[in-house]
Amino acid sequence: MNFVFISYNYSPGFNNPEDWITRIKAYKGSLECLSNNHTVTRIEQINYTGQYFKNGVNYHFTNLGKNHPYFPWRLNRLVKSLKPNVIVIHGTHYPLQVIQLRLLLGKGCRIIIQHHAEQPFTGIKKYIQRVAGNCADAYLFASQGLGLDWVNKGNIASSKKVHEVMEVSSVFYPVDRSLALSKTGVKGNPVFLWVGRLNDNKDPLNVVSAFLKFAAGTSAVLYMIYHTDELLDDIKQLIKNHPDESAIQLIGRVPKDDLLYWYNSADFILSGSHYEGSGTAICEAMSCGCIPIVTDIFSFRMITDEGKCGLLYEAGNETALLAALQQTRQMNVEEKRNRCLEYFKSKLSFEAIAQQLQDIAASL
Repeated sequence: MNFVFISYNYSPGFNNPEDWITRIKAYKGSLECLSNNHTVTRIEQINYTGQYFKNGVNYHFTNLGKNHPYFPWRLNRLVKSLKPNVIVIHGTHYPLQVIQLRLLLGKGCRIIIQHHAEQPFTGIKKYIQRVAGNCADAYLFASQGLGLDWVNKGNIASSKKVHEVMEVSSVFYPVDRSLALSKTGVKGNPVFLWVGRLNDNKDPLNVVSAFLKFAAGTSAVLYMIYHTDELLDDIKQLIKNHPDESAIQLIGRVPKDDLLYWYNSADFILSGSHYEGSGTAICEAMSCGCIPIVTDIFSFRMITDEGKCGLLYEAGNETALLAALQQTRQMNVEEKRNRCLEYFKSKLSFEAIAQQLQDIAASL
């Protein structure tokens, strides 16, 4: 099959192909695996024009600027010129563009729309989104539950079009723990890790509050890596008022590549998210054998195999999180670690995602 992947989003901050390909490394691996058996093209809108071939994938870079974003005639004609059998559109918030693309291509091509954490439209946009759904053959959501929520809200007409496929994977992998510890200097037993923004949706205050109670009188330590710090002052106040303040280590921003060593230094990955489109950090951590203790939301149910790979707790519920943390004391950590690695390989890896894409396209 001839697959064409396209985004209607314009990213003018990127001026050369390699920078952009590095930017999407959590996604491009599935395209590279898919290219082993199929023709794969990805159309990108950055501040560069030209073709670039790498690892089996043909990248078409085009710079159309911000003109006529709702009526992308040139972009859609480029798609048609590639004569695709299957088109995967990144993002669910381009209903007008999808409708125009279907009218241009006719019925001979399959159109798949991939969800990327967007919330369903409301008002008039909701009905345009529903009409666009009639032009699509399938939707990809990181969790079946996320997709069915869109169906229940009326933005997608049929549950039969909803398929469960993780949107991104991980470039990280297990390394010797002693090597990881030599890089990070992590101490504690066990070691917990947070990777994410410090905003209300991620709910770090609930996580910190519960962890301080759990860690009291123990050697457990939580290391927090973050690249935005909206609630940092509140977190510092919580820690300052607690006798075991050393149980929380605020690391801040680290280079992306260094996360390999942080994930491999930790026993558990913590999240307090109320909503996620998928859960990139959790996926990355699991690829290194880090056990997830995360909120019981649609995407995390999928990413943890309904909690079999770790523990789920009610979002925002400090008592529930504390109970989950206490369960780790009786947990067979090595068994859970192996389950995480096995599930990652079978469901969340680039190879698994490529196989799922191929199977879904063939079924349409």
